[in-house]
Amino acid sequence: MSCYTSVLELFSIGIGPSSSHTVGPMRAALLFAHQLKDKDLLPRTASARVWLYGSLGATGIGHGTPNAILAGLAGFSPETVDPMVPGKLATTLAGAGTLELLGAQSISMSPRDIMLEPRTVLPRHPNAMKISAFDADGAEVLTETYFSIGGGFVEVDSDTAVSDPTPASPAAELPYTFQFADELLEICKRENLSISDVAWANECALRPEDEVRRGIDAIWNTMRECVEAGLSVGGTLPGGLRARRRAAAIAAHLEAVADERETSLEWLQAFAIAVNEENAAGGRVVTAPTNGAAGIIPAVMHYFDRFIPQDPETKKDNIRRFLLVAAAIGSLYKGNASISGAEAGCQGEVGSACSMASGALCEVLGGTPDQVENAAEIGMEHNLGLTCDPVGGLVQLPCIERNAIAAGKAVASARMALYGDGQHIVSLDTVIETMRQTGRDMSSKYKETSEGGLAVNVIEC
Repeated sequence: MSCYTSVLELFSIGIGPSSSHTVGPMRAALLFAHQLKDKDLLPRTASARVWLYGSLGATGIGHGTPNAILAGLAGFSPETVDPMVPGKLATTLAGAGTLELLGAQSISMSPRDIMLEPRTVLPRHPNAMKISAFDADGAEVLTETYFSIGGGFVEVDSDTAVSDPTPASPAAELPYTFQFADELLEICKRENLSISDVAWANECALRPEDEVRRGIDAIWNTMRECVEAGLSVGGTLPGGLRARRRAAAIAAHLEAVADERETSLEWLQAFAIAVNEENAAGGRVVTAPTNGAAGIIPAVMHYFDRFIPQDPETKKDNIRRFLLVAAAIGSLYKGNASISGAEAGCQGEVGSACSMASGALCEVLGGTPDQVENAAEIGMEHNLGLTCDPVGGLVQLPCIERNAIAAGKAVASARMALYGDGQHIVSLDTVIETMRQTGRDMSSKYKETSEGGLAVNVIEC
């Protein structure tokens, strides 16, 4: 048994502001539309309704969930959709009351047909949505329930659902299977491999080598473009908070410093803020492993790329290794706990990303597998119990600053582990299980519902 998730799936290109509330629902709606087509039900469909349950119902408006669903039904995928399209579709829907299913079948639909049910939580996962299609007489054509489980991943309730039109990696026998970190370390020790070597071998069992390289490079290029965009835009973020974008002003100030090495940690924060401001604005980002935590890994990668001396070819290889290690660690969290804020709180998003970045940076700085595991453990240990209480239901406060702080924790964790020999008392497996238990015990009002914590107290003040 293996929990390994491909680097090309764990890091997926999409749009903001949320992987579980925007990217996942768009994929689910696209899947539903293709199911209608594959079952030859598209011509019979005259209208559709959507129900958003639990966390999707509680914070779906601030996370852009209804607009994302419209885009998915219209045939758009998160990987390629123009970030402006979901909003335009919502405007058209409000005016005309119609939507083009897969761009081919005009149906009647209004904003009232997307209903919020925050008090109804389905047993399988707090991020649930149901989509129903009806014929001209109002008879049900098809109904399906989906669960957005974090990081843009979607599970389908029905066993009869068709496959995803943009499928994940094909089924293949992995050369190295592991469910827990101690099993991964045993593989590294037995085969004399680094963690990135193990991940690379698994990736090449799933896809041709050139495809893996191109995919990893595309992820890194999208991360770079996201940082560059975030560092160049001022103004305010959308939503009722009218929060100011700060990354561009911070960068302008840091550019004026003669020796930029003196400001490397400030740049690290600027990189993270830039990504999460782009995410909050609905721009193109990479789930890393989620949108809410999308700034941490790119920020640490930019820090490594810009401030750690290395020759160009080595740098390119190290960037790929970084993402491979991060994927191996992220797989452990996804397989043994959760990367969903609605299920585990922010420890499942920012905590997982911090842990992934810590371990990845440790390896590319020369760390052994034991030191990498130690760095990843430190990165999560000091995020345990982190709640997800977005103010106003928006992925802005405290999310943006939280990414900047966690990026600093990741660098500190990697450096700390490099000073040790890899031997430590609390294992990565232990801290992942502790995170899972903490998320299970955490009150639902602190898990992406905006019903407690800062989400309530900021408004009250």
